[in-house]
Amino acid sequence: MTTSDTGEPALTIDELAARTGVTVRTVRFYGTKGLLPPPAIGPRRVGRYGREHLARLALIEELRHQGMTLAAIERYLKQLPPDLTAHDLALHRAVVASWAPRAVERVTREELGRRAGRPLTDGEVDRLAEMDIVARDDGEDGEDGHGAYRVDTGLLRLGVELLDVPLSPETVLAARTALLEHSRAAARDLSRLLRDAVAERDARDVRSLSAHMHPIVVQALLTTFQRSLRDELREWLDTGDER
Repeated sequence: MTTSDTGEPALTIDELAARTGVTVRTVRFYGTKGLLPPPAIGPRRVGRYGREHLARLALIEELRHQGMTLAAIERYLKQLPPDLTAHDLALHRAVVASWAPRAVERVTREELGRRAGRPLTDGEVDRLAEMDIVARDDGEDGEDGHGAYRVDTGLLRLGVELLDVPLSPETVLAARTALLEHSRAAARDLSRLLRDAVAERDARDVRSLSAHMHPIVVQALLTTFQRSLRDELREWLDTGDER
């Protein structure tokens, strides 16, 4: 792997596929369907992929894991703003993953770094553990001789993004608790509305409605939350300027 002049990781298509656990053929297929933007062309006409490609590919795979068809994924991605950063895409993936039961996998240290998108130091693994995203497995050592870990795969990439944010683990955990409490309250209210709306329908109608509502609700949650957070931060900063 090389880096660009801006420090952006410059991955070949083979490296991108290895990082995300898909085949090169799948990466090319997503590219031809317009789900992935084209790579930057480097020396010797070799395509290079960066953080946005990693995040977008992870989001696509998460949507597939949730059972969305390719056509539904295309519609979902077309609704996203065109200027989303890798961090924004990671947030989308985290929200999508939250619809599924907690997905915990047992991985080796080497696999943990691959899932994270980059090698992790011991200190970074400790910080992810403090965020309740990674936990050391007390069983047998992993194949790489560095032990095994239980990891919440739905939150790992977002946790890695948070490693670069200058906040204490306590603040991150408090923020996570606040988000969980409010998102569960919103989910309960929405679930109650949906139950009332489909009370007279059969199970197939409910499943169909849920499939259609999934991407709409995810987009609505992100949009309303981002706007509310922007307004709150602007009010806080404006108050600080006045003082």
